[in-house]
Amino acid sequence: MKVKRALISVWNKKGIIELAKALHEMGVEIIATEGTAKTLEGIPVRRISELTGFAEALEGRVKTLHPYIYSAILARNRDEDLRQLEKMGVDPIDLVVVNLYPFTEVAAKNEKLDVLVENIDIGGVSLVRAAAKNFERVAVVVDPRDYSLILEELKNYGEVREETKRMLAVKAFSYTSGYDDAITQSLSSRLLGRKEMPEVFTLRFVKVQDLRYGENPHQKAALYREIAPMVSGAIVDAVQLQGKELSFNNILDLNAAVEIVREFSKPMAVVIKHTNPCGAAIGETMHDAYVKARESDPVSAYGSIVGLSGEVDLETAKEVTSTFVEAVIAPSYTESALEELKKKESLRVLALSNLERRKASIDFRRVVGGLLVQSEDLTEEDFPDFKVVTAREPTEREIQSALFGWKIVKHVKSNAIVVANGEWVVGVGAGQMSRVDSAKIALEKAGGRAKGGALASDGFIPFRDTVDAAAEAGITCIIQPGGSKRDEEVIEAANEHGMAMIHTGIRHFKH
Repeated sequence: MKVKRALISVWNKKGIIELAKALHEMGVEIIATEGTAKTLEGIPVRRISELTGFAEALEGRVKTLHPYIYSAILARNRDEDLRQLEKMGVDPIDLVVVNLYPFTEVAAKNEKLDVLVENIDIGGVSLVRAAAKNFERVAVVVDPRDYSLILEELKNYGEVREETKRMLAVKAFSYTSGYDDAITQSLSSRLLGRKEMPEVFTLRFVKVQDLRYGENPHQKAALYREIAPMVSGAIVDAVQLQGKELSFNNILDLNAAVEIVREFSKPMAVVIKHTNPCGAAIGETMHDAYVKARESDPVSAYGSIVGLSGEVDLETAKEVTSTFVEAVIAPSYTESALEELKKKESLRVLALSNLERRKASIDFRRVVGGLLVQSEDLTEEDFPDFKVVTAREPTEREIQSALFGWKIVKHVKSNAIVVANGEWVVGVGAGQMSRVDSAKIALEKAGGRAKGGALASDGFIPFRDTVDAAAEAGITCIIQPGGSKRDEEVIEAANEHGMAMIHTGIRHFKH
């Protein structure tokens, strides 16, 4: 069916003048809302108010909600419907071009509630749904990127093809459902102030890119971005400056690096393998921090992902290129650093400007047939929040080591043990079924560097064996949640060895 009449009402004006001009040249009559008509000045346009005899009301809150408009869109290609239109004096509308108020953009700016509410589109959503419902006769366009497709088909076929109208209808319903989901998410906290889990949990994502494969070559994969972002400074916001295409596993590791680095305000570096930090350190400079982090476990650092908290200079870049690194992410790079990094053509170099500590959002993980949802583990803790349970108080150096290890251990797969000496990770035991095995691995990795250091455990220490092993390695302070039935036995073991022990009262399991 030839397109004779189009209704245009858009917030995003990109490409709309060119579309309207082309439609006019093809003999299509254009109907528009007041704001869109002003944008199309110079192109013959009929305002909606001319057709309905009803001017926009309530400061533009009511524009298109009129039986004339919806009858023109919803009339099917049936004799009975067309006779009713003729009796009403209504001409059919064959093409609807609409996009909505920028609710998600406004919500992302955390605007005042009244501003947010005024950016909830009513008429636009109704127009889109009406046109999509009547896809057999009406073509609906919500994405400016589809303007060229519409014009091409009108030029080549004199109409919009049936398969195209079906595709556009599905896209339109996806568009409006995503819009509604964004409103629900944004207003639920604003209007209800609820912190508990919602009865219905909805998420909307748009594809950023296809990936070569998933965790393994036989798995398909893609990266998606939240339509209504709940956090800023996320890994999906990073810009790749050079190197090979990112893999599924690269992105997981880069995300882990970013979330650890943003825990600290000083120059900090972390080395990631399989989402676990195998090395981490704070230094006077980014160069110092990275060299120390790599030396935490130089064998595991081979083929790692590196996260850096500050600008990368030439000296640091030379250290990165001196060994095999899969990817590096930092807020920025000097020109000389980028030139150095280019020497490793396959090295993936990413920039993420916002590495500031962020507020907790939600965490969710897929299980077969469902979804687990929880608040993120982004608690802010410091020594005054904790309790010393041993006869001996920790020294300032031990407190420094313990707090650094405690911040790192919550990013390590459980059962997790981190050995820190000052603001330097010297040993990590991750993902073992037995906590004592994790401790043995961490202490073995640390070697002589454990002497005078602190051991951090993500969960309570249930038996004194871990304390005995730590003391034998030279550990002088332990930080752990506490709460075991054998706490007294474990504390007594620490007292026997002359160690200091800190109970945090909070655990950091990471399954």
